[in-house]
Amino acid sequence: MPIPSRRTALTAVILASTLHLAGIASAQQASAPRVKLHTSAGDIVVELAPDKAPKTVDNFLQYVRDKHYDGTVFHRVIDGFMIQGGGFTPELQQKPTRAPIPLEANNGLKNDKYTIAMARTPNPNSATSQFFINVKDNAMLNAPNPDGYGYTVFGKVVAGSEVVDKIRAVRTGNKNGMQDVPVESVTILSATPVAK
Repeated sequence: MPIPSRRTALTAVILASTLHLAGIASAQQASAPRVKLHTSAGDIVVELAPDKAPKTVDNFLQYVRDKHYDGTVFHRVIDGFMIQGGGFTPELQQKPTRAPIPLEANNGLKNDKYTIAMARTPNPNSATSQFFINVKDNAMLNAPNPDGYGYTVFGKVVAGSEVVDKIRAVRTGNKNGMQDVPVESVTILSATPVAK
């Protein structure tokens, strides 16, 4: 039986490695969960990145399963920056949340246009239910900016970017001591996991 040349053996190893990496990539792609935000302005579908931000994705999906987001509003909308929601009722009453989660901002994902990230207070480990969708590339939110920590990106919009654009353009004002509140509520009617 002929002994395979070193070149043939090397080619076989490279081919096997390439197929293995392709398998990992497709498995990661297959395991990337999607959530549909059915809003009063239309539907937005986000694809999450559990390989990059596992605790954040688990947290977000638990709020989805708990129906926490159903009936909440986008309470802070700044055109040219982001749209934020997930924490307040249409009357701007803050909903109770679970314990905060640790920051996962150093995960390689950037606060680029149409990515979804966690809102937080100045405490880097304070994110609970509120999230925002970037409506432009916001490099100033990437770790270590703006405060030494950054903001955790955990997914991206894969359908409904035109709905995001519609929301970012709504008229806003002051309400209940809060700024940049849509004059007419933009409500998340439901948040549900969806198949690809």
